[in-house]
Amino acid sequence: FAGADLADGSCAHPTIPGRVSPLLPANHVTMTKGTGLVHTAPAHGMEDYSVASHHQLPTDCLVDESGYFTEAAGPELKNKNVLEEGNEAVIKMLQAAGSLLKEEKYMHSYPYDWRTKKPMIIRASKQWFVNTADVKAAAQDVLKKVKVIPTSAANRMLEMLDRRTFWCISRQRCWGVP
Repeated sequence: FAGADLADGSCAHPTIPGRVSPLLPANHVTMTKGTGLVHTAPAHGMEDYSVASHHQLPTDCLVDESGYFTEAAGPELKNKNVLEEGNEAVIKMLQAAGSLLKEEKYMHSYPYDWRTKKPMIIRASKQWFVNTADVKAAAQDVLKKVKVIPTSAANRMLEMLDRRTFWCISRQRCWGVP
């Protein structure tokens, strides 16, 4: 059946009795990437965050800064590393609920930290947000004063700045990026 047949549907959460999750369309889900039906973790990726924002879903983050499940994830997962024993705990929870259809090893395309060569977990964090229009206008004004070579690149940069949907001033990194 077509994905459109699932529109406005819902499904039961596999491990939380009584919790119902909506089935939502998303442009980033395609038939060439996986099954076409995927979970959404709004606090762990830009595409998922965009879907959640569009549908006014909460963006609760159940993972702390060190990659461990928080208390809000529940007592079975609390203080477990999400990429290690936390993953095994989730598999056991799904098995116990009779909700695991198949388990197999899969090489996930996690982003990797260029310094440690370890997988990174993308997670939402609190930020200092500022008025988007003010930041956008200021950035465009400053860019107009920069000598860009070739000059055609300046217009592309101005267009890119104009398309930005979110602006955040952050000092989370104490080191430069490559």
